[in-house]
Amino acid sequence: MRKKQEEYTGPSGVLLVDKAPDMTSHDVVAIARRALNTKKIGHCGTLDPMATGLLMLVIGKATKIQDLLMSEDKVYEGTMTLGTRTSTQDREGEVVETREVGDYSEAEIAAAFESFTGEFEQLPPMVSAIKQGGVPLYKLARKGQEVERKMRPVCVTRYEIDKIDLPEITFKVFCSKGFYVRTYANDIGEKLGCGAHLSALRRSNSGKFNLERAVTVDQLKDANPEVLLPALISLAEISLMRGA
Repeated sequence: MRKKQEEYTGPSGVLLVDKAPDMTSHDVVAIARRALNTKKIGHCGTLDPMATGLLMLVIGKATKIQDLLMSEDKVYEGTMTLGTRTSTQDREGEVVETREVGDYSEAEIAAAFESFTGEFEQLPPMVSAIKQGGVPLYKLARKGQEVERKMRPVCVTRYEIDKIDLPEITFKVFCSKGFYVRTYANDIGEKLGCGAHLSALRRSNSGKFNLERAVTVDQLKDANPEVLLPALISLAEISLMRGA
């Protein structure tokens, strides 16, 4: 006779974390597992090591709605540096090309951003977690391999150009799931004719969630239940937030 699976009795809910730079999303999950003493944790949407900001952790019974939460639109704050292309499309890669940066007007820059608004397709970068033949692309990239990738449909509902201080442009982008901000920066640089790479990135929103209720990585490492347990957003509250 099959043994009945024990019902999960640990903490459940969504924990919002303000990810620090120079760590992976999996690093944050590992810290949370130790802090909350549970293995039943996942995250909604990978942030690259250089990126900071909102990382949503689904804990316990909340892991059942992981795919639902990952499908939400996102908001990112970023900085692109014109004139330099890199192997990873961000500041962590090797410089592969440098070009002169023109004295672009605000109108020219806005036109480049405007060309990547609404629904369009992106070519995923080689340094990404997308799998081909069961192998993540970034593992192939580490071996110096480049494979053919399929264009993927994405959507930008809005953008804001916050500051232009050439060669840097600071911006916000409101986008769909599966959107690569570093590819966005690269493509805008190509549109301008000088190339670009993403030099800073912060995720501020995912669906209805933002950083207001996020705990820091240091708070997570402290593993203080008086801080972490009240920070958990319950499944009932999530249902109300999403209008379910």
